[in-house]
Amino acid sequence: MAGGVLLAGWRWGVTTAVLAVIADTVLRARSHSSVPAWRRASVAERRTEAQLKRLERGGYRTLHARAIPDSDAQIDHLVIGPTGVYAVDSEKWDKRLPVRVQSHRKLFHGPFDQKARLDEARWEAEEASRLIGEALGREIVVVPALAIYGPPVPWKVLNVRSVDVFDGSRVRKWITKRERSLTDTEIAKIYEIAERALPARYPEG
Repeated sequence: MAGGVLLAGWRWGVTTAVLAVIADTVLRARSHSSVPAWRRASVAERRTEAQLKRLERGGYRTLHARAIPDSDAQIDHLVIGPTGVYAVDSEKWDKRLPVRVQSHRKLFHGPFDQKARLDEARWEAEEASRLIGEALGREIVVVPALAIYGPPVPWKVLNVRSVDVFDGSRVRKWITKRERSLTDTEIAKIYEIAERALPARYPEG
């Protein structure tokens, strides 16, 4: 009888632990766009920011935590440089759950479909492109990306639902491997426009 009680207790403990992992992952996934505007940058955002800072010597300029007007959405890092303009969102996912894709159209973190997260990242880039392009007077392509930290990402760079997905450690290489497309003058102008069109999410100070 005692053995049966112990076995039942062990099974209950394992089940509770698994449910806790899933519940924590759901909470983190749902909190991305609903976090208060005054929160500090996440660990993932700080790691990407540190990498992007090293691109400054190469003529790249970055705006961090920029809000999309009239929405709760945020571009974690808007990068403007010789190879183009990029909207990078940094994600810290539970390393206990695997990352996988299905037919290059679906991204999963464990059992959780990340379609909404990809669609949000693509929409943010499209909005940035529209706002900057209208002020500049010509079309500007803003390339969306999802930089993942935590679980292993079993590919280098994969385009899923028009969003480039990769391990966060590849951010700099992903940006710099492309051909030069903007002059120093264009970079300065786009940066100036983006700074006005996409307000800072966090207050100064």
